[in-house]
Amino acid sequence: MTDPNQQAGQATSHHPVGIFLRGLAMGAADIVPGVSGGTIAFITGIYVRLLSAISGFPGAFFGELLKGRVNAFWRRADGNFLVLLFGGILVSIATLAGLIRYALEAYPVYLWSFFFGLIVASAWHIGKEVPRWTLAKFAVLVAGALIAWWITELSPGQATVNNFTILGAGALAICAMILPGISGSFILLMLGMYGPVLQAVNELQLDRLALFMTGCVIGLLSIARVLSWAFSRYRDLMLALLTGFMVGALNKVWPWKEVISWRTNSHGQQVPLQEANLSPMSFTDITGEPAHLMTAIIIAIAGLVLVLGMEWFGRVHDSKKTGLIDS
Repeated sequence: MTDPNQQAGQATSHHPVGIFLRGLAMGAADIVPGVSGGTIAFITGIYVRLLSAISGFPGAFFGELLKGRVNAFWRRADGNFLVLLFGGILVSIATLAGLIRYALEAYPVYLWSFFFGLIVASAWHIGKEVPRWTLAKFAVLVAGALIAWWITELSPGQATVNNFTILGAGALAICAMILPGISGSFILLMLGMYGPVLQAVNELQLDRLALFMTGCVIGLLSIARVLSWAFSRYRDLMLALLTGFMVGALNKVWPWKEVISWRTNSHGQQVPLQEANLSPMSFTDITGEPAHLMTAIIIAIAGLVLVLGMEWFGRVHDSKKTGLIDS
């Protein structure tokens, strides 16, 4: 498996179609409260490259573009990669949002099972990148798991909607979105800003959207620089922390849930707000819905196999490329 620290230097190793498809997958994941696009970026081998491109953008802008060196700016900012990736994210959100929301309403056990298997395999994938587990690394893993678990257990609030909270919500959501295991949409839900932001999108409230996007840009540039710095100096501890985040996030994507409270979305529909996890055996007794246990297990395994398949494909691709270079 390619070392994540080496990925940033492999700007030409990702096919443009592959980058766009990764963006599609990240966008689809970000739609679901509880699943992070950062998880998809990591397991598909572009996480460090993404951090490097984002954190290097301000330097490229001020160092190259403002001096009229457009081509140098585009190369330094890894422009093709960013445009393809974020283009895929936007296309996915625009085209798949309705389908995924329908699946959440009509087939929640199946969808959550798939993401559960996906995150289990992702946690294993990241954890095995740590060459030697020590007590300190294990403690960081446990801390990450507890933090993520605590976030998923937070009771939704209702922040006052003003310019400051909209700006802050954008910064916090995008920071969570880029961290594997923590969902930006779930953070918005906890802040009580999920509805106002969706309403701003649906009603094209350009002033609120501009503030929210400004917050996203500020948060993205800040968190990317911090994470790039942390990975360059404390790679193994960061991998342990991200593994913990994913383990803790499993609490949110557990397939069998009981709805505790509801909220009204921007379309006037009642959707779940607070949920409690149930065992598959008690799910039917409490909710009256079938648990679909065997099907859920099969779908979870499919998510797990998907991650292992991507890992295998990446390993084969790297070995073939190395063979071509050696020859």
